[in-house]
Amino acid sequence: MLARNSQKLLLSSLAVAALIGAAVGAGTYAAVGGSGKTTVVKTVVAPASSTSTSSPNFASQQSPLTVADIYKRDAPGVVEITVTTQGNGGFFGGSQTSEAQGSGFVYDTQGDVVTDQHVVAGATSISVKFSNGASYKATLVGSDASSDLAVIKVNAPATLLHPIGLADSSSVTVGDSVVAIGSPFGLAGTITSGIVSALHRDITAPNNFTITDTIQTDAAINHGNSGGVLLNSSGQVIGVTAQIDSESGGNDGVGFAIPSNTVRSIVSQLIGGGTVQRAYLGVHIQTIPSDAAAALNVPAGVAITSVVSGSPASKAGLKGSTGTQVVNGQSYVTGGDVVTRVDGHPVTSADTLQTEIAGRKPGSKVILTVVRNGATKTVTVTLGTRPS
Repeated sequence: MLARNSQKLLLSSLAVAALIGAAVGAGTYAAVGGSGKTTVVKTVVAPASSTSTSSPNFASQQSPLTVADIYKRDAPGVVEITVTTQGNGGFFGGSQTSEAQGSGFVYDTQGDVVTDQHVVAGATSISVKFSNGASYKATLVGSDASSDLAVIKVNAPATLLHPIGLADSSSVTVGDSVVAIGSPFGLAGTITSGIVSALHRDITAPNNFTITDTIQTDAAINHGNSGGVLLNSSGQVIGVTAQIDSESGGNDGVGFAIPSNTVRSIVSQLIGGGTVQRAYLGVHIQTIPSDAAAALNVPAGVAITSVVSGSPASKAGLKGSTGTQVVNGQSYVTGGDVVTRVDGHPVTSADTLQTEIAGRKPGSKVILTVVRNGATKTVTVTLGTRPS
């Protein structure tokens, strides 16, 4: 347990159904499968009154290190984060103060620390503890619930700021050796090892949008590891640990990390202005694979299950489904638009559509090729800004 007194662990289960969002402003239909629950890795305490000189870019690949060598080099750059929040539920209906703990890592020598958004959400105060036990107050630079990433700034001596370089997560392959460092259950400086179990997984963000391309690992992560690092064999960050998928809520499931390339993009925007702007379409979607398309009498592509009222998709006249049909034991939506191309680029899956929209900026126009009632047509959509 985190503290010597009694405490309660808050396990925030995340929905895995069709949601409004994703990189496309639309959650995929059954974006995260399985019968387990996806759990935010964050510990809550019982209510109570290799160094670099600047922001890391791509770190050059180095020779493999032992786990002990990685720990010796990178553990000083991993910190424990404690946040205080105010909430209702105190005596006589008053407010009560709670403390929560997570992890983070030093991003640059200016005192910027990267963590998960859900670690610092609602914080009234934030403190950062370094590996030598020294604690310093921190302030929120910016956070992004859609990617579950946040940046805080700590005013600590330069001797304690040991940034950890970011690797290119696109070069990660299944089977790569990895280690995770964080503060599970408040046990600062804990390291575990494993491999990359899978790539390109979808998980659900705290605001119910979809985080795509996450890294799945069997390296043990637990409550309190949130915001910690997943490192490659060269001791470089390939991801920020964010969630576990477990029926019991423990580490007997699998862990997921937000890839470093996403971290680099989001963190640079947060440091630059405190906010992240994303393009927004405003639909629910479902992949129509080729083996089901013929039976459904539609082309393979991405079916629009529903359109969000008032969204860019709604204003452009896109149509959602009106029924369902079971093919090979799987239920598919029918009667709505099926997207087959974006600006002429083939769209074969929900992930593809998400990626296409994610590459655009709010206010940009895209031309969607859709099939409606057997006829092919094009629809021009002016993308909006994804709501928080």
